[in-house]
Amino acid sequence: MATGTAGDRATGALAAVERRLGLTPAGAAVALLVIPGLLLGRLLASRPVFLMAYGAVAVVGLSRVLARRRLAVDARRSSLPTRMRESQSVEVEISVTAKRRVATLVLEEALPEPFGRPVRVPVALLPPGQAVQHGYRLTARRRGVYPVGPLIAEWSDPFGLTRKRVEIAPSETVIVHPSIETVSDRVTSREWEDPPIRPPQSRPWPSGFEFYGMRDYVVGDDPRRINWLATARTGGAADGTGRYLVRESEQGITDRVRLVLDTDRARHAPGDPSETFERAVSVAASLGVRHLADGFSVTLECGSGPLAKGLRGTRSRIPLLDRLAEVQLERAALPAAMDRLFLDPQRATHNVVVTPFVDDDTARRITLLMARGTSVVLVLVLWEDTEPGTIHRAASIGCPVVELKPGTSLAATFSRVVEAGTR
Repeated sequence: MATGTAGDRATGALAAVERRLGLTPAGAAVALLVIPGLLLGRLLASRPVFLMAYGAVAVVGLSRVLARRRLAVDARRSSLPTRMRESQSVEVEISVTAKRRVATLVLEEALPEPFGRPVRVPVALLPPGQAVQHGYRLTARRRGVYPVGPLIAEWSDPFGLTRKRVEIAPSETVIVHPSIETVSDRVTSREWEDPPIRPPQSRPWPSGFEFYGMRDYVVGDDPRRINWLATARTGGAADGTGRYLVRESEQGITDRVRLVLDTDRARHAPGDPSETFERAVSVAASLGVRHLADGFSVTLECGSGPLAKGLRGTRSRIPLLDRLAEVQLERAALPAAMDRLFLDPQRATHNVVVTPFVDDDTARRITLLMARGTSVVLVLVLWEDTEPGTIHRAASIGCPVVELKPGTSLAATFSRVVEAGTR
């Protein structure tokens, strides 16, 4: 392992020197032999040795001049999507057209590590006016913001002693959104019945989502809510004296949702990427997209501060996923984000806390929030080295706790917890 690492470092250092000086390994070897040749010629007082040394200098200089010729090509890259989904693949084509004869050309498309290795295309000969095309598949293996490119042209002199690299097409930025699943964490008003009461200062969403039952139509009800099939089954109202039945649904406790994402590097699993952090981001993205589709107002918080505020409607889906594509681990404790919740004057907010670790400070803050009548759902992202006390402390809080184990479905896990909390 150590030998491979040292070899990789040496290769990287040699490549950096080569690009800096513009010399190939053969050119660097010839240049390094000039000084010993001059010393040997002086020591031996030999004119042929001096001529050989000066000839080597002349050859390297001539090679460098030949390699400095301007590359007359036009390059084009097919349009890339500005945004991609995690694991999505797109077909990319690069095309290079020569204005005059070009030989021994290598095209290199620089790619970030999550997209794979750089694409290298050797071109032996390209006559003037002709074009060369090369297509490749680009797969986004991880969320984030990445540059694709630039497209580099690399060529050498006829002696192979020098090499030049020129950017012929600029890089483009691609935003890779995190993966999302269909999931629901909706807490209905029945959670707050008999006892305790509904949260203070709560303002329910005006129309419910979960089916509650049927009732008789009263003046002021929206006629579109009449269930005509159920009305017909109960005798109908052919003579105008029958019962009209209206479908009634549960009402949510609020139309505001706050997602609190734990971004503290010390709490998550090690590695790049971190297994627990990527799962936590996926949870936040799935819940945020669901609440936006339902018409809720979504706020996204992390340890260092808010990432997005007051997003509402399906048009806000892209800004939300953009923020979650950019978010990274940092040195910011979760209790700091929890403290900001106490300063929010809007108490009627449904809060979802996504974290892999619960300490005593976090548990106390969630308990205080619930004592104020605030709705809280705790999502624990578990992994093989989860601290055992985390599950115990989470269970002692009293709020709904969703335990996400590796490889489990978000929808199935959330549905079990939410359905158990509403019975």
